[in-house]
Amino acid sequence: MRVSRSTLAAVAAVAVASASFLASRTLVSALAAATPAQAAQPAPPPPPPHTMNAPINLKVLPRNLTGEQVHEIMEGWEGELGTSCKTCHVEDPKNLAPNGRPRLNFADDSKPEKQTARKMFMMVQDINKNYIAKIDSSGAPVTCGTCHRGHLGPEPFAAAPEKEHDHDH
Repeated sequence: MRVSRSTLAAVAAVAVASASFLASRTLVSALAAATPAQAAQPAPPPPPPHTMNAPINLKVLPRNLTGEQVHEIMEGWEGELGTSCKTCHVEDPKNLAPNGRPRLNFADDSKPEKQTARKMFMMVQDINKNYIAKIDSSGAPVTCGTCHRGHLGPEPFAAAPEKEHDHDH
């Protein structure tokens, strides 16, 4: 049987195409088989969370607090007073953040507002310990927000206008 050159070329082309197809299927199967093993490998650990430096110069807060705990307390006061960190803390022009702005020097005591904050914190603790705690069923303790309600200076209280009472004075 004689086979023409064109028939041989066609058969060779089909053979090459088939071999390529089979090789690609084998590669896909091998990759599919490898995927579960790769998925079973533990993912790399996430980067450690940003940790804050241990606080220094704590005068009214407990000295054993972590930087994160102090930061959480300060954020609470910030919200209750409707203010920002810059109210009590000075900028340090020699210590720049990556954005080029000065970082705050939390240990510096030069702002009078920081001294006021310390006095107010001691007052709140005194009220809660020596007054609120001694009232049965007194409810929630006093916080900065009890008086300040989101304002740096507490809003003045305006009593309701006098009304007639249903009893003799």
